[in-house]
Amino acid sequence: MQIPSSRAVASDWLVVTDLDGTLLDHAYDFSAAAPLLRRLEQQGVPVVPCTSKTAEEVEQFQAAAGLSSPYIVENGGALHFPHPEGWQLEMPHQPTPGGGVVVPLGWPRQRLRPLLDALAAELDTRFFALEDLSQEDLMARTGLSPEGAALAARRCWSVPFVLAEDQDVEAVESLAAARGLKVLQGNRFAHLIAPGSDKGLALEVLRRADPRRRAVLALGDSPNDQALLDGADHAIVIPGANGPHPRLRPAIAAGDYQLACASHAVGWADAVATWLAQG
Repeated sequence: MQIPSSRAVASDWLVVTDLDGTLLDHAYDFSAAAPLLRRLEQQGVPVVPCTSKTAEEVEQFQAAAGLSSPYIVENGGALHFPHPEGWQLEMPHQPTPGGGVVVPLGWPRQRLRPLLDALAAELDTRFFALEDLSQEDLMARTGLSPEGAALAARRCWSVPFVLAEDQDVEAVESLAAARGLKVLQGNRFAHLIAPGSDKGLALEVLRRADPRRRAVLALGDSPNDQALLDGADHAIVIPGANGPHPRLRPAIAAGDYQLACASHAVGWADAVATWLAQG
């Protein structure tokens, strides 16, 4: 599905999207949305990945998808502008190789990791941090190639971890909040991040940097996307094979979020094209 070329959507919207489980399926395929992504890029509609992935992983995705837009990494840990021209960067930022800049929003991984161990000790349990998994285990849990697993392990602003099988994620989230931290549940991992860095807070920084003050269309599929969805002008949930995530269903039922018609890239492309064509 394509956006009619006569519509002046470029001045109206930013499309801010989660990747894993939303635009990408569990084999990391987005081919059903590739034509629409190319059309959006050509029409000047920024498609901004907002993901738990590392910057290196997103750079790889951007190259494959043909995107040049900013991107948000590690659940809001940092906001990257590969082409900062035309954006208003008021927050402190640092240059990156290739002429881009990064706006750090979270705490360094080295500061977060001891705090994860402290949470585990307080709960009398053990968390398995992504960085401690063997490459073989990480590949088995994620379906990534050896090269992809290496990129996923290069964390700067978060500590993804695996809960024990009998561990209640909401209890971990509550304890983290009481200690001034955040734990967010994704599809494969929980993520420990700093209190001032989540997808919604990163979206606020992106909005302030946009001189055209475009409206935001956001898409996600799991609880770690809720801050992003809540901060958007229009929010779309991409369902999994068994429907939308249970923790997102109340907001869908209340009409706060729209539910896409299908999973992953197929539902993503249909929902985005339909919304922008009507917008």
